Amino acid sequence: MLPTITRRSYRPFYLSNLFDEDFFPALHNRANSMPSVNIKENDKQYSLELAVPGMEKKDLKIDINEDVLTISSESKNETEENKDGYKRKEFSYSSFCRSFYIPENVNREKIDASYKDGILTVGLPKQEEEKSKITRQIDIA
Repeated sequence: MLPTITRRSYRPFYLSNLFDEDFFPALHNRANSMPSVNIKENDKQYSLELAVPGMEKKDLKIDINEDVLTISSESKNETEENKDGYKRKEFSYSSFCRSFYIPENVNREKIDASYKDGILTVGLPKQEEEKSKITRQIDIA
């Protein structure tokens, strides 16, 4: 199975139900900003499926550094509204970063990715193993 690098989150002010999202929405959303990942394996490849609904393909970034595959995203959004003498300006920022160790048997040159319906799929094809040499006995004439 494809191992993952886990990051421990540091939440010094975390009190489970004492404060809810109405008081501290930034702390509440932090736990939900990490996308869920499915990891599949078959004879030919590993597949990573990340649930990133609402994101655009241009906001996603995939990097390989030695034996680590890193999938990250960073998006900023600002809106401003002037209506009936009231002015409202909102901005939001979201980001995530997930890293996975690449097994030795993966062909790094053929790693590919696609994005459809909020699911980012990364294919990590396995290297073809050399077929075992055929052994047989030869009769001496």
